[in-house]
Amino acid sequence: MKNTFFILALALSFSLSAQELKSITFEEPVHEFGTIKEVDGPAEFDFVFKNTGTESVKILNVKASCGCTTPAWTKEEVAPGEMGFIKASYNPKNRPGPFHKTLTVTTSSVESSTIILRINGQVEPKPRTIEDDLPTLLGGIRVKYRAFNLGKVLNNAETTKTFDVYNASEKEIAFNKEVEGPNYIKVSFMPETLAPKAKGKISIVYDAKAKKDLGFMSDNVVIYTDEEGDNSVKSMSVYADINEYFPPMTAEEKADAPMLKIESSLHDFGNITMGDVVDATFTLTNSGKSDLNIRKTKASCGCTVPRLAKMDLKPGESVELNVTFNSAGRKGNQTKSVTIYSNDPVKPIQKVTIKAKIGVKSN
Repeated sequence: MKNTFFILALALSFSLSAQELKSITFEEPVHEFGTIKEVDGPAEFDFVFKNTGTESVKILNVKASCGCTTPAWTKEEVAPGEMGFIKASYNPKNRPGPFHKTLTVTTSSVESSTIILRINGQVEPKPRTIEDDLPTLLGGIRVKYRAFNLGKVLNNAETTKTFDVYNASEKEIAFNKEVEGPNYIKVSFMPETLAPKAKGKISIVYDAKAKKDLGFMSDNVVIYTDEEGDNSVKSMSVYADINEYFPPMTAEEKADAPMLKIESSLHDFGNITMGDVVDATFTLTNSGKSDLNIRKTKASCGCTVPRLAKMDLKPGESVELNVTFNSAGRKGNQTKSVTIYSNDPVKPIQKVTIKAKIGVKSN
């Protein structure tokens, strides 16, 4: 019994002694940077520590909570009573607002093998420039993108949206009123002559009713200026997602409306071989009380072809949507879809999806 007690006491003594041997203490484990400016670049701070133990201690690793915090530290062993450091560097570029980051420090210390250091602060964003807001340079003018994106538009009326334009040159730039493009897109300029280093607006009027289509549309317009040579021609895209307009309806009207129901909207072909042509069938049913008209089906890519035997369904009637997928030239995980547009006023846009994992045919 005495021997057992002696062994336990000796083990405890060794344990306590070992804990006393290695220890480090940080002067400031949490640093508040306060407000730093993005334009000033990385902000740095040295976390200074002291070896308060009786044996040398080494920093084994420092792991930052994100790539924007770059640590450096004392690489050699720190003797008892000596000082060391861990440097935190925070890069505020493109990171406006508050930040809270950590450094996880792994040491050879028995008492404190892992330590968490923290940095906090607020990034004051740099003032935005014309180049930031309008990064695309076309001859002497700047715009945000080489495309005018109108987003969602309805097919019962015209949609108008304006876009910023800036004259980055040292001369006046005049816009030609004549613009090449489809007749359902009108382009105008405010003002028509833009002074040097001045901002203006380009107005796009999109007549979805005249377009007579549904879904995502991409058109091209060509704008002309009085600049010299090729700089006078600006070819731009116009994007619009055309949705059908449904007037407000009462609960009773909705109850009497057509309703498109898809029995199962996902088909997984599983493993197939590149070059295989496979088919899936989806059942579409009019579960409403009025005639359902399927306006359009549109595949997400040319490799997928949808086919419907008919576009009009009486209440309770069904039709099969056959989707053919050609896997030629494709491999790996593939996901394709077919969008169905109908006169269902509650869910006029629905999708069916096909999936496949395509492998290469072995020799």
